[in-house]
Amino acid sequence: MNVKSRVKAGAVLGTAALGLGILAVPASADPNPATDTRILAGVGSDTTQYVLNGLANGTTVVNSSGAKILASWDAIPPSGTADNITTKTGCTFARSTVNGSSNGINKLIAEIDNPASPDCVDFARSSRGVATAGTKLTFIPFAKDAVTYASRLGSTVPTNLTRADLIKLYTCAADRPAGIKPLLPQAGSGTRSFWLQYLSDVPGTPIVPGTCVNEGLTTAPQEHDGTALTANDQIMPYSIAQWIAQGKSLPDVPNRRGLAWVRSINGVAPTTGTGTATALNATFPAAREVYNVVSTGRLTDAAIAEAFVGSGSDVCSAASIDVIKNYGFGDLAADGNAATNCGDATSFKGNS
Repeated sequence: MNVKSRVKAGAVLGTAALGLGILAVPASADPNPATDTRILAGVGSDTTQYVLNGLANGTTVVNSSGAKILASWDAIPPSGTADNITTKTGCTFARSTVNGSSNGINKLIAEIDNPASPDCVDFARSSRGVATAGTKLTFIPFAKDAVTYASRLGSTVPTNLTRADLIKLYTCAADRPAGIKPLLPQAGSGTRSFWLQYLSDVPGTPIVPGTCVNEGLTTAPQEHDGTALTANDQIMPYSIAQWIAQGKSLPDVPNRRGLAWVRSINGVAPTTGTGTATALNATFPAAREVYNVVSTGRLTDAAIAEAFVGSGSDVCSAASIDVIKNYGFGDLAADGNAATNCGDATSFKGNS
């Protein structure tokens, strides 16, 4: 536990002042302006970067004086911004080093393991769960997502595949469906980790992708970037919530869909509704919780507790849930298929 951070947070933070204005006020990628230093800085997952921007730059996660608590930095540079970011005074580093859930978590771990280092990162966005057992980290769920495969509009790939089909495709089995080229996002991606585990029959042991995966590519595609699908025979895993948000013309969410369209698994459609009413299908089979990860030793820090811990935290407030749903994610409390509730700080502990 880092005492200097707890003292600072406790001195600054009071009771949260909640508001509904976030849905009417455009949010911004990264803190706006970039010199806006806030109490808690976060990096990591591409999947949840936009919804965290919406929460961080809105009016639902604030202290008693109305000051914003969270600074959430995008996994990849927003248009016109640099790779280097300064999360706090004396904390400048390349965001490419923290691109993705695992890389953001690793940055947090490195700071926990070195108490003399500054608190450059206070939380990591994560779209995967615990990787290794332990108690160093607490994964605090705040929303529901699901992952499916995407292919191009007009693709030669079927619009429905079974999980068994996908296992064969991503392990490059000899009897895999013909004429389909599977892609995987970059190393460190939480969606990559989740997808490989979803396709495994052994808990805690993801499948090993075969040599046909990303065949012919010089670099792995960035997760949730549909423009990476450049041929009609390609597929890639895609966050359904991200895909929904990218198509809603939200002011802070670039449309990276390209021609990518999310598809059905085992005959279950990824979304319900149409147009602006498009929503995550709560019964989709490849469902997951998404998390904000913090040091277990700092759970009682005033700012972390106020922002993330418990169903009464700012991120889990009714106004924040409206924001979360606006960005395509599901409400854990309202979804009977969810394994946990928003703000649960006891169920998910790990060392990575």
